[in-house]
Amino acid sequence: MTSPLKLEIDAGLAVITFNNPERANVLDLALAQAFAAAVTTVAGDKSVRTLLITAAGRQFCAGGDITVFADGSRPLPEILQELLDPVHEAMKMLTLLEIPIVCAINGAVGGGGIGFALCGDIVLAAESMKLRGGYSAIGLTPDVGGSWFVTRRAGAAKAKEVFLTNRAFPASECLAIGLVDAVHPDAHLHEAAMKLARQLAQGPAQAQARIKALINAAHHNSLHQHFDLERDNMFASGATEDGKEGIRAFIEKRPAKFQ
Repeated sequence: MTSPLKLEIDAGLAVITFNNPERANVLDLALAQAFAAAVTTVAGDKSVRTLLITAAGRQFCAGGDITVFADGSRPLPEILQELLDPVHEAMKMLTLLEIPIVCAINGAVGGGGIGFALCGDIVLAAESMKLRGGYSAIGLTPDVGGSWFVTRRAGAAKAKEVFLTNRAFPASECLAIGLVDAVHPDAHLHEAAMKLARQLAQGPAQAQARIKALINAAHHNSLHQHFDLERDNMFASGATEDGKEGIRAFIEKRPAKFQ
């Protein structure tokens, strides 16, 4: 049986690719378990400096496997727990990673796929990409962090529209409301995502981790608390070899070679 997910790690870049295009990369138990294993591997590999999440085929992820949900031999909550427990634990681990995460949404995405698609620090989309909630149409509610990521990126009003109306949001609208950060022609998305991910993988790892931490903390800190946090992080960054190398490279007008 072919794995529903590929994990490749090379030169500091880890790439997770959903790899079941014949079934629209549906979120079933096999994908849930493979995703959890891949995230665990990435989290434990100190050589990884950037993670890219993307998919094979014309759809990124259609969401949960509704045919499995319809299995009348088992209670639905039991089926959902078996599916979501490994995914949610992996997503928690993912959000704690200090490395930059890039998501490249190569096509339609819905349901649980929304969480996978929008969990990145930077999210790119193909022109053919469409996003559709779909949960309330079958009497269910969001999972895989979808409602959190949509709310953080587009605001509460748009999140309600996504998940209550279930209409399809095209890539251009997703860009306009902040759900994605850039849109590329379908044929160029993978190249653009790999170029960005490789660039980040060559960046100053400690500074990038501190930048993520600062921005994540900005939701919770007062402005004065944030001033102090920025000060402490700037001092810590200035004491690193990467900080010294970056300044030398700037003065010498050459690309920096970070550790």
